[in-house]
Amino acid sequence: MDRPLRIRPETHADVEVIRVLIEKAFHDVSHSDHKEAEIVDELRRTGALGLSLVAIDADGGIMGHIAFSAVSIEDAESGWYGLGPVAVWPELQRQGLGTALVNEGLRRLEGQGAKGCVVLGDPAFYSRFGFASDPALTYRGLPTRYVQKLAFQPQEATGEISYHAAFDAAA
Repeated sequence: MDRPLRIRPETHADVEVIRVLIEKAFHDVSHSDHKEAEIVDELRRTGALGLSLVAIDADGGIMGHIAFSAVSIEDAESGWYGLGPVAVWPELQRQGLGTALVNEGLRRLEGQGAKGCVVLGDPAFYSRFGFASDPALTYRGLPTRYVQKLAFQPQEATGEISYHAAFDAAA
């Protein structure tokens, strides 16, 4: 990434830009149900948006966003989070902004004492952050290679993952 950026928590003034950003970022994504912005809005509305960060340029313009929310895992202690969605303006994608947001978000989660993080996504992308598939971790029949975890503390996390109701309400 060769452009200067800063990553900070979202503010109330960022909410509308974040909504448009997420909608634009997922507009042409074939595996998307295009409900990502609604999910983030509902997580925010219900106080379940555990960590919400924006990447901003030197002028303060928002370039990307990442959200984390608490999840429960059938056979794990509380303290686990789910990553997603992560969104970058289409014209700024493939420049390292998503990677910077994921790295910073994971760093902050671990610093806040989270047990770990799960993600549903491409193993080729998320393995670079230390995520790994675990056949003992499941989510609604999704092939287990797409269900990945990153433990910040040595502990087991197995069984079915449950996300906040916002993920179902927007479906």
